[in-house]
Amino acid sequence: MNDLWIYVAVAAVVLGVGAVIVVARRSRGGSTPTAPAVEVAPSAPVTPAPVPAPDVAAPPSFRDRLARARGVFAGATSGVLRRSAIDQSTWDELEEAMLRVDLGVKVTTSLLDSLRDRVKRRDITEPSALISALRDDMVSRLADANRSLTFDTSRGTPNIWLMVGVNGAGKTTSLAKIAAQQIAEGRSVLMAAGDTFRAAAGEQLETWATRTGAAIVRGAEGADPSSVVFDGVQSAAARNIELVLADTAGRLQTNTNLMDELRKVRRVAEKAAGAVTEVLLVIDATTGQNGLVQARQFAEATQVTGVVLTKLDGSAKGGIVFAIETELGIPVKLVGLGETVADLAPFVPGEFVSALFDA
Repeated sequence: MNDLWIYVAVAAVVLGVGAVIVVARRSRGGSTPTAPAVEVAPSAPVTPAPVPAPDVAAPPSFRDRLARARGVFAGATSGVLRRSAIDQSTWDELEEAMLRVDLGVKVTTSLLDSLRDRVKRRDITEPSALISALRDDMVSRLADANRSLTFDTSRGTPNIWLMVGVNGAGKTTSLAKIAAQQIAEGRSVLMAAGDTFRAAAGEQLETWATRTGAAIVRGAEGADPSSVVFDGVQSAAARNIELVLADTAGRLQTNTNLMDELRKVRRVAEKAAGAVTEVLLVIDATTGQNGLVQARQFAEATQVTGVVLTKLDGSAKGGIVFAIETELGIPVKLVGLGETVADLAPFVPGEFVSALFDA
């Protein structure tokens, strides 16, 4: 009997639960619940975060970087100042020092001949006055050049700055540093990797483009350099980029084909939607007077507008500045005083000459 009541109770519970389930299903329309379909809205286009402008520190002083040249020149001038009169030994000592810092025979002779005339006329009688006059003459020879980097805003098209020079002078690195500095000044920059004969040049610029936020156009290895530069300018124009910095091939300047190629790059760049406003020749200052030969060759081929003198902090003496400016009339606009972006600095004649004289 007890077993019977147990079965009855269990049956009642089962029936009750079933009834509850049926009622619940009917109250929801009688269908088995399913996960609702969710319409996923298309994701909004993601705008990449702007790359912050590179932090360009203040450039170092010429005095800090020209230790070797200063040692040679200041040693000679201090020797002259210790003399009681101006004699042949004075001229010999000055001439030796000037040649040792790479002023070159022509510039040295011109400077000293002018001073000799003034000594003969008794305009200069003391060694201290002679050194002061030499210093002033050296500054005055570099004073009139326009050293600003030309950027023409009137055209409404990209400015093109071509970088030319032999391999190993620091051309690609200088281009990248200029890009970083221009971006820090608020300009948009595109790098055109036109040195297609050296694979490392394109890779180097890609690294700098990522670091600085510059755009870059790069062709295949061995591609026509002028076509890469042309495409870079067209791309810059389409994207309203203000400045195209174009790298170029840099085999030996004695190679006639290279000079012809550089002429072509300039012609083709001018046909694109932009204007060439600078052609910057990069010269390794450690090459001394050989830099003058390079400057002459490149100037004839590409209408060089300015010189970037690199590696002035190393074994270079820097006197090549005078030969380039006085013999070729090409202004030195930038000088490399070290490895960082800030170490590519505007050339300031007064500071440069002072660094040579001040012990």
